[in-house]
Amino acid sequence: METFLTEHRLILRWLGLISTLTFFLSLLIIPWIICRLPSDFFRHLREHKKKEDQHPMMLILLRLLRNFLGTILLLAGILMLFLPGQGILTIILGIGLLDFPGKRRAKEAFLRRHSVHTGLNWIREKGGKPPFSFDHDDA
Repeated sequence: METFLTEHRLILRWLGLISTLTFFLSLLIIPWIICRLPSDFFRHLREHKKKEDQHPMMLILLRLLRNFLGTILLLAGILMLFLPGQGILTIILGIGLLDFPGKRRAKEAFLRRHSVHTGLNWIREKGGKPPFSFDHDDA
């Protein structure tokens, strides 16, 4: 084990540096994103907005970019479960950006949880924003 650590000392240092950077970046970026969303964001999840005024290639490019970013966030979140960082929130953001079958049902089931409401609204309160309103406020 010692030989592995000494042989890969540079890689381990870089991993430690990257882990520390992602931890601090997630502490800044994730609350910033949550505070930038409108307070009725979760009430409009069922509405599918078509952007007919944009060129189809632009829509495809944006969809690819959104899925790429979602994949990066999902993988980073999984790593943050073992390294310092806000792994669960990063995974949630990544999944939110990805397109996959059953996504709407999974998101609605997740958003019915009272603990999710409390956590998201706590972050918004700290940012001086009004709380989110949810479709399932009775949860």
